[in-house]
Amino acid sequence: MKTVQIRQKIEKASDGFTTGERKLAAAILSDYPYAGLSSIQDLASRSEVSAPSISRFMTKIGLTGYQQFQRLLIAELKDGDRSPVEVHERGRHIEGDYLADFLAKASAQMAIAGDAITDEQFNRVCTLLSNPKHSVYVLGGRISDTIAAHLSFHLRQARAGVFHLPSDPETWPEYLLRMKAGDIFFVVDFRRYQTSLASLAALARDDRGARVMVMTDKWISPVARHASDVLPVPIKSGTLWDTYSSALAVIEAIVTRIAEDTWELTRDRIESWDSLRVTTKDSPQ
Repeated sequence: MKTVQIRQKIEKASDGFTTGERKLAAAILSDYPYAGLSSIQDLASRSEVSAPSISRFMTKIGLTGYQQFQRLLIAELKDGDRSPVEVHERGRHIEGDYLADFLAKASAQMAIAGDAITDEQFNRVCTLLSNPKHSVYVLGGRISDTIAAHLSFHLRQARAGVFHLPSDPETWPEYLLRMKAGDIFFVVDFRRYQTSLASLAALARDDRGARVMVMTDKWISPVARHASDVLPVPIKSGTLWDTYSSALAVIEAIVTRIAEDTWELTRDRIESWDSLRVTTKDSPQ
């Protein structure tokens, strides 16, 4: 009989998680199984929840406590049952044909991303982002804003009320004043985090009543302390630069799911969009 993995226990119980428990789950799954091999104090600090909250989380997913949690993780590592030991060869440099090996590493990172974000979380995020009753505001960091731009562009094709904030902080008050309770503020922030994004997220949540979501890495952006949903994706490539392949793939999955689920409305909006785009093009004199 196949042993149920910890990640499967987390997935099964995820519908009943509180905001803090979702953050804890994100911290565990973003560097699975290694994040759970640290002390309970270290995991509490990283996920910004208390040690007693972690103990309650363990009970909720069907375990007796943190010690059993770690024993099962160690057993999974020994079994090698499709754990990151197999899919994530840490610190390995590019070997052989550079392009082919680089793409293979990117593919492995995408597989890890698929394990780090639960189906329940993915479905919840898609549902919230597609809800026309609430506007969506999007912003990323110095480099990661390209991921935010990808989300905002495609989401605007499917629905109205999507705003990509400019990088200039002087313009941010205008967008904060637009935000209403229940609106979504989606932040993309990877390591070398920008403190200004965390400050903006705090204002969006506390002053405007917005729901904050953050896409980040396994080290978890400070924005997460203000977020209801944390989407962790792997970025470490073992090369000079971090890779955002997994982040882009998750964003594309989100916008594609939303467009397919709301296809009638999306089709009409794209057709109207295209007709207006054509008429505003420069034409020969």
